[in-house]
Amino acid sequence: MKARDNDAVIGALRPLVAETAGARIADRFVTAIALGQFVVGQKLPTVQELARLLEVSPTTVREALTRLAALGYVVVQRGRSGGTFVTSQWGPASDSMVRRALEPGWDQLEVTLDYRSLIEQQIARTAAVRHTIEDARRIEAGTRGYESASEDRDASRLADLEFHQAIAAATHNSQLADLSMRIRRDVSLGFEAEPYSADVRSRAIKQHAALAAAVLSRNPEEAAKQAEEHFSLTAETLRELHNRVDQVPPKSAKP
Repeated sequence: MKARDNDAVIGALRPLVAETAGARIADRFVTAIALGQFVVGQKLPTVQELARLLEVSPTTVREALTRLAALGYVVVQRGRSGGTFVTSQWGPASDSMVRRALEPGWDQLEVTLDYRSLIEQQIARTAAVRHTIEDARRIEAGTRGYESASEDRDASRLADLEFHQAIAAATHNSQLADLSMRIRRDVSLGFEAEPYSADVRSRAIKQHAALAAAVLSRNPEEAAKQAEEHFSLTAETLRELHNRVDQVPPKSAKP
Protein backbone atom coordinates (compact mmCIF):
# COMPACT_ATOMS: atom_id res chain seq x y z
CA MET A 1 0.00 0.00 0.00
CA LYS A 2 1.35 3.40 -0.97
CA ALA A 3 1.95 5.98 1.76
CA ARG A 4 -0.70 8.23 0.21
CA ASP A 5 -3.29 5.44 0.31
CA ASN A 6 -2.24 4.50 3.83
CA ASP A 7 -2.87 8.07 5.03
CA ALA A 8 -6.30 8.00 3.41
CA VAL A 9 -7.23 4.83 5.27
CA ILE A 10 -5.95 6.05 8.63
CA GLY A 11 -7.61 9.44 8.21
CA ALA A 12 -11.23 8.32 8.44
CA LEU A 13 -12.02 11.09 10.90
CA ARG A 14 -9.43 13.85 10.75
CA PRO A 15 -9.16 16.69 13.31
CA LEU A 16 -11.70 19.41 12.63
CA VAL A 17 -10.50 22.94 12.02
CA ALA A 18 -13.42 24.56 10.16
CA GLU A 19 -15.41 27.40 11.67
CA THR A 20 -18.06 24.89 12.74
CA ALA A 21 -15.47 22.83 14.62
CA GLY A 22 -17.14 23.39 18.00
CA ALA A 23 -20.46 21.99 16.77
CA ARG A 24 -18.75 19.05 15.09
CA ILE A 25 -16.73 18.25 18.17
CA ALA A 26 -20.01 18.32 20.14
CA ASP A 27 -21.38 15.76 17.64
CA ARG A 28 -18.34 13.59 18.26
CA PHE A 29 -18.83 13.81 22.01
CA VAL A 30 -22.47 12.74 21.75
CA THR A 31 -21.42 9.82 19.53
CA ALA A 32 -18.67 8.81 21.96
CA ILE A 33 -21.16 8.93 24.84
CA ALA A 34 -23.64 6.82 22.87
CA LEU A 35 -20.87 4.26 22.29
CA GLY A 36 -20.02 4.15 25.99
CA GLN A 37 -16.60 5.71 25.51
CA PHE A 38 -17.81 8.07 28.23
CA VAL A 39 -20.50 6.90 30.64
CA VAL A 40 -23.03 8.62 32.86
CA GLY A 41 -21.37 9.89 36.02
CA GLN A 42 -17.89 9.91 34.49
CA LYS A 43 -15.75 13.01 34.77
CA LEU A 44 -14.44 14.10 31.39
CA PRO A 45 -10.76 14.88 30.86
CA THR A 46 -9.75 18.51 31.24
CA VAL A 47 -10.24 20.96 28.40
CA GLN A 48 -6.50 20.92 27.77
CA GLU A 49 -6.38 17.12 27.63
CA LEU A 50 -9.34 16.98 25.26
CA ALA A 51 -7.81 19.65 23.04
CA ARG A 52 -4.64 17.55 22.82
CA LEU A 53 -6.54 14.36 22.01
CA LEU A 54 -8.71 15.95 19.36
CA GLU A 55 -5.99 18.24 18.02
CA VAL A 56 -8.17 21.34 18.24
CA SER A 57 -7.94 24.50 20.32
CA PRO A 58 -9.17 24.68 23.94
CA THR A 59 -11.63 27.32 22.73
CA THR A 60 -13.19 24.80 20.35
CA VAL A 61 -13.47 22.25 23.16
CA ARG A 62 -15.11 24.80 25.45
CA GLU A 63 -17.60 25.68 22.73
CA ALA A 64 -18.45 21.99 22.31
CA LEU A 65 -18.88 21.47 26.06
CA THR A 66 -21.14 24.53 26.27
CA ARG A 67 -23.36 23.02 23.58
CA LEU A 68 -23.40 19.66 25.39
CA ALA A 69 -24.37 21.33 28.67
CA ALA A 70 -27.21 23.20 26.96
CA LEU A 71 -28.49 19.94 25.49
CA GLY A 72 -28.30 18.13 28.85
CA TYR A 73 -25.48 15.68 28.11
CA VAL A 74 -23.05 17.08 30.66
CA VAL A 75 -23.04 19.28 33.75
CA VAL A 76 -20.20 21.50 34.90
CA GLN A 77 -19.49 21.44 38.63
CA ARG A 78 -17.32 24.06 40.24
CA GLY A 79 -14.96 23.69 43.17
CA ARG A 80 -12.07 21.52 44.18
CA SER A 81 -13.68 18.23 43.11
CA GLY A 82 -15.49 19.82 40.20
CA GLY A 83 -15.23 19.25 36.48
CA THR A 84 -17.45 18.28 33.58
CA PHE A 85 -19.55 15.16 34.23
CA VAL A 86 -21.64 13.09 31.82
CA THR A 87 -25.33 13.16 32.76
CA SER A 88 -27.08 11.47 29.81
CA GLN A 89 -26.13 8.72 27.37
CA TRP A 90 -28.88 9.46 24.87
CA GLY A 91 -31.12 12.46 24.33
CA PRO A 92 -33.53 14.00 21.83
CA ALA A 93 -30.64 15.44 19.81
CA SER A 94 -28.63 12.21 19.70
CA ASP A 95 -29.98 10.82 16.44
CA SER A 96 -29.10 13.88 14.38
CA MET A 97 -25.78 14.54 16.13
CA VAL A 98 -24.58 10.95 15.81
CA ARG A 99 -25.66 10.89 12.18
CA ARG A 100 -23.65 14.03 11.45
CA ALA A 101 -20.60 12.56 13.17
CA LEU A 102 -20.69 9.18 11.43
CA GLU A 103 -22.43 9.48 8.08
CA PRO A 104 -20.03 11.71 6.06
CA GLY A 105 -17.06 9.42 6.66
CA TRP A 106 -18.84 6.12 7.17
CA ASP A 107 -17.56 4.32 4.07
CA GLN A 108 -14.01 5.31 4.91
CA LEU A 109 -14.50 4.27 8.52
CA GLU A 110 -15.58 0.83 7.33
CA VAL A 111 -12.32 0.60 5.38
CA THR A 112 -10.40 1.64 8.49
CA LEU A 113 -12.15 -0.99 10.61
CA ASP A 114 -11.18 -3.66 8.09
CA TYR A 115 -7.62 -2.31 7.97
CA ARG A 116 -7.46 -2.39 11.75
CA SER A 117 -8.54 -6.02 11.85
CA LEU A 118 -5.81 -6.99 9.39
CA ILE A 119 -3.12 -5.02 11.25
CA GLU A 120 -4.11 -6.33 14.69
CA GLN A 121 -4.10 -9.89 13.37
CA GLN A 122 -0.55 -9.38 12.15
CA ILE A 123 0.47 -7.81 15.45
CA ALA A 124 -0.90 -10.85 17.30
CA ARG A 125 0.92 -13.25 14.96
CA THR A 126 4.20 -11.40 15.38
CA ALA A 127 3.85 -11.11 19.15
CA ALA A 128 3.25 -14.86 19.35
CA VAL A 129 6.56 -15.50 17.62
CA ARG A 130 8.72 -12.75 19.15
CA HIS A 131 7.59 -12.22 22.72
CA THR A 132 10.12 -12.49 25.53
CA ILE A 133 9.73 -13.45 29.19
CA GLU A 134 9.41 -9.76 30.05
CA ASP A 135 6.73 -9.33 27.38
CA ALA A 136 4.84 -12.33 28.75
CA ARG A 137 4.83 -10.85 32.23
CA ARG A 138 3.49 -7.55 30.92
CA ILE A 139 0.77 -9.27 28.87
CA GLU A 140 -0.29 -11.37 31.87
CA ALA A 141 -0.34 -8.28 34.07
CA GLY A 142 -2.43 -6.47 31.46
CA THR A 143 -4.94 -9.31 31.38
CA ARG A 144 -5.29 -9.25 35.17
CA GLY A 145 -5.47 -5.45 35.18
CA TYR A 146 -8.49 -5.36 32.90
CA GLU A 147 -10.24 -8.05 34.90
CA SER A 148 -9.70 -6.15 38.15
CA ALA A 149 -10.73 -2.75 36.75
CA SER A 150 -14.34 -3.63 37.60
CA GLU A 151 -16.93 -1.13 36.36
CA ASP A 152 -14.70 1.93 36.80
CA ARG A 153 -14.78 3.36 33.26
CA ASP A 154 -11.50 5.26 33.47
CA ALA A 155 -9.67 2.30 35.03
CA SER A 156 -11.15 -0.04 32.44
CA ARG A 157 -10.06 2.20 29.55
CA LEU A 158 -6.51 2.50 30.84
CA ALA A 159 -6.28 -1.25 31.53
CA ASP A 160 -7.56 -2.08 28.05
CA LEU A 161 -5.02 0.29 26.53
CA GLU A 162 -2.19 -1.24 28.56
CA PHE A 163 -3.17 -4.78 27.53
CA HIS A 164 -3.10 -3.95 23.82
CA GLN A 165 0.08 -1.92 24.12
CA ALA A 166 1.68 -4.94 25.81
CA ILE A 167 0.71 -7.16 22.87
CA ALA A 168 1.96 -4.58 20.37
CA ALA A 169 5.23 -4.08 22.26
CA ALA A 170 5.84 -7.83 22.11
CA THR A 171 6.26 -7.52 18.32
CA HIS A 172 9.47 -5.55 18.97
CA ASN A 173 8.57 -3.36 16.03
CA SER A 174 7.89 0.22 17.03
CA GLN A 175 6.14 1.05 13.76
CA LEU A 176 3.56 -1.68 14.30
CA ALA A 177 2.96 -0.44 17.84
CA ASP A 178 2.58 3.16 16.64
CA LEU A 179 0.24 2.09 13.84
CA SER A 180 -1.97 0.26 16.33
CA MET A 181 -2.33 3.43 18.40
CA ARG A 182 -3.00 5.62 15.36
CA ILE A 183 -5.83 3.37 14.18
CA ARG A 184 -7.24 3.21 17.71
CA ARG A 185 -7.47 7.00 17.74
CA ASP A 186 -9.25 7.04 14.39
CA VAL A 187 -11.90 4.44 15.18
CA SER A 188 -12.52 6.05 18.60
CA LEU A 189 -13.29 9.48 17.06
CA GLY A 190 -10.04 10.76 18.54
CA PHE A 191 -10.84 9.89 22.17
CA GLU A 192 -8.57 6.81 22.43
CA ALA A 193 -11.31 4.74 24.09
CA GLU A 194 -13.08 1.65 22.81
CA PRO A 195 -16.88 1.31 22.98
CA TYR A 196 -18.05 0.15 26.38
CA SER A 197 -21.01 -1.50 28.05
CA ALA A 198 -21.46 -4.26 30.63
CA ASP A 199 -21.84 -6.77 27.80
CA VAL A 200 -18.81 -5.49 25.89
CA ARG A 201 -16.69 -5.63 29.04
CA SER A 202 -17.81 -9.18 29.84
CA ARG A 203 -16.95 -10.34 26.33
CA ALA A 204 -13.65 -8.43 26.31
CA ILE A 205 -12.49 -10.09 29.54
CA LYS A 206 -12.86 -13.52 27.93
CA GLN A 207 -11.35 -12.39 24.65
CA HIS A 208 -8.34 -10.78 26.33
CA ALA A 209 -7.65 -14.05 28.13
CA ALA A 210 -7.98 -16.07 24.92
CA LEU A 211 -5.76 -13.68 22.96
CA ALA A 212 -3.11 -13.64 25.69
CA ALA A 213 -3.15 -17.45 25.91
CA ALA A 214 -2.68 -17.81 22.15
CA VAL A 215 0.19 -15.31 22.08
CA LEU A 216 1.95 -16.79 25.09
CA SER A 217 1.61 -20.34 23.76
CA ARG A 218 3.39 -19.17 20.59
CA ASN A 219 0.49 -20.06 18.33
CA PRO A 220 0.49 -17.30 15.71
CA GLU A 221 -2.58 -18.37 13.73
CA GLU A 222 -4.70 -18.85 16.83
CA ALA A 223 -3.48 -15.47 18.09
CA ALA A 224 -4.57 -13.86 14.80
CA LYS A 225 -7.97 -15.58 15.04
CA GLN A 226 -8.49 -14.30 18.59
CA ALA A 227 -7.39 -10.79 17.62
CA GLU A 228 -9.86 -10.75 14.72
CA GLU A 229 -12.70 -11.80 17.01
CA HIS A 230 -11.78 -9.32 19.73
CA PHE A 231 -11.44 -6.27 17.51
CA SER A 232 -14.75 -7.08 15.85
CA LEU A 233 -16.34 -5.87 19.11
CA THR A 234 -15.63 -2.25 18.26
CA ALA A 235 -16.71 -2.67 14.64
CA GLU A 236 -19.93 -4.39 15.72
CA THR A 237 -20.80 -1.64 18.21
CA LEU A 238 -20.12 1.13 15.71
CA ARG A 239 -22.23 -0.56 13.06
CA GLU A 240 -25.13 -1.05 15.48
CA LEU A 241 -25.05 2.65 16.32
CA HIS A 242 -24.80 3.65 12.66
CA ASN A 243 -27.74 1.42 11.77
CA ARG A 244 -29.75 2.87 14.63
CA VAL A 245 -29.46 6.47 13.45
CA ASP A 246 -29.59 5.56 9.77
CA GLN A 247 -33.14 4.29 10.22
CA VAL A 248 -34.39 7.46 11.93
CA PRO A 249 -35.59 10.45 9.83
CA PRO A 250 -33.10 13.34 10.10
CA LYS A 251 -33.96 16.01 12.67
CA SER A 252 -31.96 19.10 13.48
CA ALA A 253 -30.42 19.50 16.94
CA LYS A 254 -30.75 22.91 18.53
CA PRO A 255 -28.06 23.89 21.06
